[in-house]
Amino acid sequence: MQVLPASLFAATKQIKVKNMFLVYKHCTVVLAMLSMVEYSSCLPLSEDSICTAEEIAKYSIVFTGKWTQASFPKQYPLYRPPAQWSTLLGVTHSSDYHMWKKLEPASNGVRDFAEKGEAWPLMKEIETAGEKIQSVHGIFSTASISGGTGQASTEFEAHSRHPFVSFMVRIVPSPDWFVGVDTLNLCEGKHWKQTATLELHPYDAGTDSGFTFSSPNFATIPQGIVTEITASSPSHPANSFYYPRLKSLPPIAKVVFTKVKGRLSSFLDIVSNVTTTGNEIAEHILETPLDCEVSVWSSWGLCRGSCGTAGVKSRTRYIRLKPANNGTACPALNEDKECDPENCV
Repeated sequence: MQVLPASLFAATKQIKVKNMFLVYKHCTVVLAMLSMVEYSSCLPLSEDSICTAEEIAKYSIVFTGKWTQASFPKQYPLYRPPAQWSTLLGVTHSSDYHMWKKLEPASNGVRDFAEKGEAWPLMKEIETAGEKIQSVHGIFSTASISGGTGQASTEFEAHSRHPFVSFMVRIVPSPDWFVGVDTLNLCEGKHWKQTATLELHPYDAGTDSGFTFSSPNFATIPQGIVTEITASSPSHPANSFYYPRLKSLPPIAKVVFTKVKGRLSSFLDIVSNVTTTGNEIAEHILETPLDCEVSVWSSWGLCRGSCGTAGVKSRTRYIRLKPANNGTACPALNEDKECDPENCV
């Protein structure tokens, strides 16, 4: 058996002790972090996240459609059917419920409402969630709007244990597009918000693959997720909301929540009001420039001319989308070039 020199033995022992200390220190840090995580998971919610306001608050909700041909000139629906809005279907609830959520799959009820405007399946889903986990306080709705612009309003109640509000309004016509709000908190600690105003942009429910307002039903298989529609997404020229010159789409609708005095004696007392189009609805109508879109060139035609002289052949293209609001004008639709006449010896 080989015996280590005393100096080497002492050095080896020192290294082992040092390594043991480092391991102990590392383990101490890890345990401390784990303890903090475990402790933080058991901490009560912050005071700001808990609603301690009066138990019941009554609100009015005013939905305003801002879908105009000037703001959204591309493929704007003028007939069969013209641009319009479905009924607004909303719910007051706690934080553990979501009517719909961005970047998550839509429920069957949300799919039916976004694609066909059928509210009953979605209402049944809301009622079931309320019965199972006591997460829902009430459901409310407004009348539909028969044009792209207009207003619809109603009233609803929020509860201190159910201070969140969510809603959907279907864009008509569309494959599965809608506007809405997901889990807006109307309570701020000890107080209810007096008012809240939100500009709304379109969402795709992820259940239909149509690109245009009037696309036929074409189910998305497998089902996608709820995504916001932007000026560049989906990035396809056929998309009705595709405006590559814009950084962002103008708001297509707006909603205003206002706290009002009193209390609803019953949800049956809710009366929906609807206001048709009017200049007073849009504070400022944005005019979105729409560039001209043309087809690809056709094939060159036959060369026309007399033998011995230069001939001419032509090709054409057609306008797919007319320009609007000072958008880029259409280019030439016909083009000629010289050629040698055919069938000459």
